[in-house]
Amino acid sequence: MISVRGINKSFGDQVLYRGADLQLNAGDRYALVGPNGAGKTTLFKMLLGEEELEGGSIEWKRGAKAGYLPQENPPIGPETVLETALAHRVDPDGRETAKAKKILMGLGFQVKDFDRHLSELSGGWAMRAALGRLLVEEPDLLLLDEPTNHLDLSALLWFQDYLRTYPGAILMISHDRAFIDTVCSAIVAVEEKRLKVYRTNYDGFIAEREAARERLLSAWKQQQDEIEAMKEFIMRNRARVSTASRVQSVMKKLEKIEEIVLPPSTKAVSISFPQPGRTGTTVLRLKNVFKSYGPTKVYEGLDFELERGWKMAFVGPNGSGKSTLLKVLGDIIPIDSGERALGHGVKVGYFSQHREGQLDPKRTVLQEAMSVGRSNGDLFTRTVLGTFLFPGDSVHKRVEVLSGGEKSRLQLAKLLLDPPNVLLLDEPTTHLDLTSVEALVDALRKFEGTICAISHDVYFLNAVADHVVHVVQGKITVYPGNFEYFQHRQAQLDAQAAQNRPEPTASEKAVIEAENLYEASKEARRRARALEKAQAELERLHGELERLAHEMSDPKLYEDFARVTKIGTEMEAVQTALQVKEEEVKRLAV
Repeated sequence: MISVRGINKSFGDQVLYRGADLQLNAGDRYALVGPNGAGKTTLFKMLLGEEELEGGSIEWKRGAKAGYLPQENPPIGPETVLETALAHRVDPDGRETAKAKKILMGLGFQVKDFDRHLSELSGGWAMRAALGRLLVEEPDLLLLDEPTNHLDLSALLWFQDYLRTYPGAILMISHDRAFIDTVCSAIVAVEEKRLKVYRTNYDGFIAEREAARERLLSAWKQQQDEIEAMKEFIMRNRARVSTASRVQSVMKKLEKIEEIVLPPSTKAVSISFPQPGRTGTTVLRLKNVFKSYGPTKVYEGLDFELERGWKMAFVGPNGSGKSTLLKVLGDIIPIDSGERALGHGVKVGYFSQHREGQLDPKRTVLQEAMSVGRSNGDLFTRTVLGTFLFPGDSVHKRVEVLSGGEKSRLQLAKLLLDPPNVLLLDEPTTHLDLTSVEALVDALRKFEGTICAISHDVYFLNAVADHVVHVVQGKITVYPGNFEYFQHRQAQLDAQAAQNRPEPTASEKAVIEAENLYEASKEARRRARALEKAQAELERLHGELERLAHEMSDPKLYEDFARVTKIGTEMEAVQTALQVKEEEVKRLAV
């Protein structure tokens, strides 16, 4: 579908791509990963023709169409939500309209929202409407730049399930590891100004990358030993007439060596954040709390206790009251009646990506970070800011010129530079990249205080939470364990409820049977497409392995040690990919 061949791209002195290649075929589902500033969004814009190439080419299959979801600021016109979803149809029929409504509801819209104009919505909901339009349109390729940023957990789970059977190809940028593993079949990493495909999940990508680096390091050490041995031989024998010809031969061989260059270290930053003061056993208690917004009642007679050291994830449908509960716990909004009581020695900190007025616009990023109550050193503060995507001289930018995402990251960094003993976090991972999410997870795992968090990042929830608070229609239920256990328990409860349901009527059975037949046929089509794609990839891998084996059989190749090592590494990677693809073909052919 798309062939990227030898592209070059730079901005000033910063080189993003040099001779980068990528082949994207129908049905491929790739996650594009790389450090902040590596050029991921720039690649999207080059694919779309919005950025010029400085070399190389990008070729599209004739007639192929792409749909692009930017990370921020979708175009907003006078259309309603439903009109936006159907914008590609001049005169949509009933089937298309029903499909659009189903997709919009999956993304969290209610029926009453269909006729609302985009201008009435927040930026996040406008992004959801733009995403709905792409899913209804079904272009041949979806280019998604952080598509989960503006989704809550329930919408994200629906979205990733929908993408599993999406008929087109997908190339996406995401900071959500669990989302990547669920949707994508391969990782495209921006490495050393090139694009390298790893046909595995995210954990497999990390393992393969580290193994490849270890092999390269071993080859580099071996080459350096050989170079030193040659230099030593030359120095020892250059003055002797009897060895002059051998010295000349070694010198020529030394000149021809193409030295192996080690890439910069890619190890994740690990930071030990300051620890807070110790609290009593019960850190916060709500008793008989009533909270409403005008005529809308959110909580009535709510009792809730938060214990020291708990790390709790708040989950539930959109509009169920999760953010309200977090704000009540943080005393961000008042309660109508009832009691909110803090335990001994408790200091509460609240973070929300939508919170304004918490930063001094005239300070620099570094000055703002250093303004916390704790005396952190300049180097430590800069390291923390680098983790939250403020590297190098960017710490001298004034707060007033920061984007919304940058301000959000700065607030989060400040909170962790002088942490309270109770952290209330509302979507803390939204504006972070994968490396920064990992650093945040590591910090929160080591955090000795208490945490309550709302997040749509399933990896984050599973990694951090040891309790789940399920919020539904003003009622809360606490489950011990992480989000994965909560999902398992919910599946058990749903199965029990299904057993207790009354026998469906004949008409209900007919509807259920029709839906089952439709889902079965859709799954059969998906498996057929996946099998065809897997067989084509298997054939390509066999051809690639034959090509590399033929190249290895050339005696002249062994004069170039670096090239031998490179081909050996490539053959090993292809053989691994062959094994994985053969298993996939067997599974799909059943």
